[in-house]
Amino acid sequence: MNQKLKEKIVESLSSVLPVTCVVLILCITITPMPLDPLMLFLVGATLLTVGMGFFTLGVDMSMMIIGEKTGAHLAKSKKLPLIVFACFIIGFIITIAEPDLQVLAGQTPAVPDMVLILSVAGGVGLFLAYAFLRTLFSWSLSRILMGCYGVLFVMSVFVPKEFLAVAFDSGGVTTGPITVPFIMALGAGLSSIGRGKNSDSDSFGLVALCSVGPILSVMILGLAYESSAADYSPMAIPSINNSQDLWLAFQRELPHYAWEVFLALFPILLFFLIFQVFFLKLRKRQLIKILVGLIYSYIGLTLFLTGVHVGFMPAGKYLGQQLASLPYNWVMIPIGMLIGYFIVKAEPAVQILNQQVEDITGGSISEKTMMTGLSIGMAISLGLSILRVITGLPLLALLLPGYALALGLSFVVPPIFTSIAFDSGGVASGPMTATFLLPFAMGACEALGGNIVTDAFGIVAMVAMTPLIIIQLIGVSYHYKTKKAGVPANAPLLNMELEFIELGKEEADDFQS
Repeated sequence: MNQKLKEKIVESLSSVLPVTCVVLILCITITPMPLDPLMLFLVGATLLTVGMGFFTLGVDMSMMIIGEKTGAHLAKSKKLPLIVFACFIIGFIITIAEPDLQVLAGQTPAVPDMVLILSVAGGVGLFLAYAFLRTLFSWSLSRILMGCYGVLFVMSVFVPKEFLAVAFDSGGVTTGPITVPFIMALGAGLSSIGRGKNSDSDSFGLVALCSVGPILSVMILGLAYESSAADYSPMAIPSINNSQDLWLAFQRELPHYAWEVFLALFPILLFFLIFQVFFLKLRKRQLIKILVGLIYSYIGLTLFLTGVHVGFMPAGKYLGQQLASLPYNWVMIPIGMLIGYFIVKAEPAVQILNQQVEDITGGSISEKTMMTGLSIGMAISLGLSILRVITGLPLLALLLPGYALALGLSFVVPPIFTSIAFDSGGVASGPMTATFLLPFAMGACEALGGNIVTDAFGIVAMVAMTPLIIIQLIGVSYHYKTKKAGVPANAPLLNMELEFIELGKEEADDFQS
């Protein structure tokens, strides 16, 4: 067990180190940073690294097993009303448990926090039940997503602009480190009941549909509350005079996030224990392993959230302010793209998604292929988001053509690529986006004198959109190569690593770099 933990922490270090180095290089070159946010950032990076190691190991030992066994047991029961109701309850409970939902509630104008939390949780629960029905009856994910996003974009015409960016951000924020592993594992278990032949693609797509629920809920609340203004309080960077102040800055927040994570994991623990007593009846050894895994998950997520909130948020805001204040502030765009390329690797749920994709596809779509695609997507989304902050370009001017392209591609690529792509959008927009990239955009927006609510918010929505296109473009390449090779459309997936090698040596080298 200790060896596995060391391996996970080393993996986490390789994910966090690149973005840490980028920030440090900026600090000693064009954006000198005071010691206060710099020391907070370095300690935060350490906590993030250790926390992500504990969390990913804990998820492998607990939530993935709970989700898969719960899904498989529900599938075996073959009682449709019971399964639909169970999916709704599971979606409702784990969404309320999602720590990032509390952040979203505090950012949404006029709507009481509990009203928003319950509405979003209800939306996720309904769409999780709908996602199960899609799996059961093998309904086309492309057609469902076309209808859902069509409704959302029609509604966006009537929603107050103060709600619009937050609504689209909510789809990414609420599918975070608690929700994603459990829903993905549940999908893998439930897919065994599907009637179609696309069992691999049916294992994915649940996160994609669950991301629609929060957007729809916040839009409906926007129509109901009709707010014309948003309350935004600028973030204050703590003053650090000595090592004791540095320790106290984290010590003050650690109990808060420890309690948040406890509230997040306790419903899952309670649900599992009830299921264990009445249905699963796992052996003692398996039960102990799952409980130890939940403890690891608790320790890891507590350290991770403390690190990113206390350490990364001030650094992100300061960098955004300083870069936007430069005479050549256009440099924010390539720098933002560089940060985006590396920072997605530090999202805890991304590693879980990539591993599950490789496992379910038998290595045909590798972790390396997924990570490269997500990194490219994140880089593009950051570049476009910063361009929007600088120019004041409306959010819909980017989302409408982006989703039109993504939905169009979904009709020409193998179904599994569409399912994985739309899942990856919700997974990529996690805590690192909310606690580093969003403050980065806020700081830049403040320095430029823009509207924070309409210009800075929306970055999560952009991060959730671009992977949909990139992953499906990989699917287009795959489809073209298999068609050229005369491989039947319903044949098992080939190894994507070999596909990229066949694209030509130069293209493969560029892709791997």
